[in-house]
Amino acid sequence: MIGVQKCNYVDSHACRLVSFFVVSRELKGIFAILATPFDEKRRIDFQSLKSLIDLELRAGVNGITILGILGEVMRLSDSEKRDVTKAVVEYVNERVPVVSGTGSAGTDLAVMFSKEAEGFGVDAVMVSPPRLTKPNDAALFEYYSEVASHVELPIVIQDEPTTYGVHLSPELVARLSEIHGVEYIKLEDAPTPLKITKIRNLVGDNLGVFGGLGGLYFFEELSRGACGVMTGFAFPEILVRVYEEFLLGNRDSARQLFYQALPLIRYEAQPLVSLALRKEILRRRGAIRYSTVRDPATKLDSQSLKELDELMANVKVLARILSPSREVL
Repeated sequence: MIGVQKCNYVDSHACRLVSFFVVSRELKGIFAILATPFDEKRRIDFQSLKSLIDLELRAGVNGITILGILGEVMRLSDSEKRDVTKAVVEYVNERVPVVSGTGSAGTDLAVMFSKEAEGFGVDAVMVSPPRLTKPNDAALFEYYSEVASHVELPIVIQDEPTTYGVHLSPELVARLSEIHGVEYIKLEDAPTPLKITKIRNLVGDNLGVFGGLGGLYFFEELSRGACGVMTGFAFPEILVRVYEEFLLGNRDSARQLFYQALPLIRYEAQPLVSLALRKEILRRRGAIRYSTVRDPATKLDSQSLKELDELMANVKVLARILSPSREVL
């Protein structure tokens, strides 16, 4: 775990002074969401997990996120989740922050997973909301409050209603941001640019907002005040360069780079097959040995593979221009 330090700050939204432990490096920039590599027998491939991390770190990402939807977290056993978390934390070895998904259908389980992840040395936990039969903001507030009260790590709210079936209104997000320890949100409730503005109008800088959705709206999200993006886009070096250009004030350059990568970002983000597409690209890049996805899963057809050939050829040219000092696979 990256070292912690005692901090004091005035929470203007709650109009009170609070004192607490926080990670000494704030989370921002490009956080690569790791796919969970499997071998041909659908067992976790830890060798590929290391080579995937190597690709991300060479690309210059600012952090690693594990056990998200892209990581097939809902197809992993509890023991596999623990094994992945320990392996990633050990191999990353504090080179960048590691965020681990710890949400669950039950509050007690979310607390348990979050405490375990903290013990393994992650730097923050990403907590998805529990699926509820009816909207219940009070229950969600209690859920996040309970998790936050049991860990001393920053909490990233995972706002992804398509998968989890829970809609977090900007007003509820503002309330959640008042909970001690809730520091960030990974926003995937489209249209994300509009929701970012609504949230920031309510909380200002008191909650860091990460974009998601495969990076589809990354430039627009940055323009509206996002602190970065969490995505499994298979050419992270391009997003790193977009982010760097944006921070330098080179908006036109950042926009043009983003637009050049957008055809593959769009193609990768197709519902049902996005995971299969990303794993196939990562396999072609040499980051993982197999593109295996655990069932049930939609398989790629031969035409999809041909379309990938064309898209990857164009993006590789861009990646080589951005990274002339190293080979782009």
